[in-house]
Amino acid sequence: MKSQFTITNSCRIESNVIFVNDEKKFESNLDSFAEFAKSAYKKFGINYPKFFKMDNLSKLAFLASEVLLSEQIIADAENNVALVFANRSSSLDTDVKFQQSIDNKENYYPSPAVFVYTLPNICVGEISIKHQLKSENAFFVFEENNEVFLTQYATSLLQNKKAVKVLCGWVEYFDESYLAKLFIVE
Repeated sequence: MKSQFTITNSCRIESNVIFVNDEKKFESNLDSFAEFAKSAYKKFGINYPKFFKMDNLSKLAFLASEVLLSEQIIADAENNVALVFANRSSSLDTDVKFQQSIDNKENYYPSPAVFVYTLPNICVGEISIKHQLKSENAFFVFEENNEVFLTQYATSLLQNKKAVKVLCGWVEYFDESYLAKLFIVE
């Protein structure tokens, strides 16, 4: 059975480059992901101060989502956009930082600001809060990017009228190595 749903837009972020529908939209020579993310935030004219408190996984997911959703979301409307993400490392990058904050017996300080990001689905929550999405969402952890599963899951949400559009894909961040590969299915 052929699906009546299609991928309408895509965004890929890797190696300090942002591609939208395979067209390079932004590139930076900055060294760290944090510097790159900040410059991309400015370039795309994003106005969401909470961005600067996010962990790197959330920043990566947020940037890719903003690039794709900025023209999709209608202000003051019910935007029934589901979010379905996956990655390999879960929230390991932040988990390591949190563990370091409690390892030192002389300087023991379990940071609540870091702890809140020790679940990978927090990035989905950040996007939902920004766009007031009250739709379906899920975050899966796989060994490899499983686009077939994500597309099937998105199609199921659309067929069962759980969403009008689905933003889904791979958002992996660990130790300055990262890849976001998101797409909209509708």
